[in-house]
Amino acid sequence: MKKQIILITVLSFLSFNLLNAQDAKEIVNKSTKAILSDAMEMTSTLKIYDNKGNVRTRQVKNTTKKFADATKTIIKFLSPADVKGTGMLIFDYEEKDDDMWVYLPSLKKTRRIVSSEKSSSFMGSEFSNSDMSKPKMSDYNYKLLSTETISGKEYYKIETTCKTAEIEAIEKFKRKITYIEKSTYLPYKTETYDKDNKLIKTITMTDYKLQSTGKYMAFKMTAVNNKTGRKSEIIITNLVTSSSLDESYFSTSNLEK
Repeated sequence: MKKQIILITVLSFLSFNLLNAQDAKEIVNKSTKAILSDAMEMTSTLKIYDNKGNVRTRQVKNTTKKFADATKTIIKFLSPADVKGTGMLIFDYEEKDDDMWVYLPSLKKTRRIVSSEKSSSFMGSEFSNSDMSKPKMSDYNYKLLSTETISGKEYYKIETTCKTAEIEAIEKFKRKITYIEKSTYLPYKTETYDKDNKLIKTITMTDYKLQSTGKYMAFKMTAVNNKTGRKSEIIITNLVTSSSLDESYFSTSNLEK
């Protein structure tokens, strides 16, 4: 009888953890769907602050469209002069690793961003290259830690960890904690921790606006480096949730124009 009780307890514990993992992944999936758009063209301002408050400002154009095999994005810097023409091309796949390229006009050369560079800084900001694309959900484990109330709103507190040591070495984080609003599934904040469980980066997403597609877009995103005190902001200045561009636009040759 005692063994039977222990067995039931163990099975119940395993079932709870499995259900918890499924629930957490579903919450993250719903959160992703709440903000994704099949096509959009936008301009934004990227502000890069040092730890003394000095700021560098860049104007950026971003075009995204979903095709059969991937969601494709071109990011081009419009100003100032020292970064004008710099561009990034992203092929965001559902079931395999993303492809990324960067074009540097000073070198007149496009090069592929390798996996080890995806955690590197995006154009000197506190955002990383991988922050510019949607993460592949199958690379991670998800766990619902709790629910929390922040400024009168309830949030799911979700922990994300890498499934393998290889992925963790590329991503360079031990775990992430994401706060997702319960009523809308909109992500509010993501905290990134290193291998010593120290907070290294916090990204907040605010100023959400409902689009005609029924999806939401955060018009302001802020990344804070919790180790250095530096921060960066992306503020959307114009957004159109459609695009007439065909797939040939999203190419390395067009990146260099």
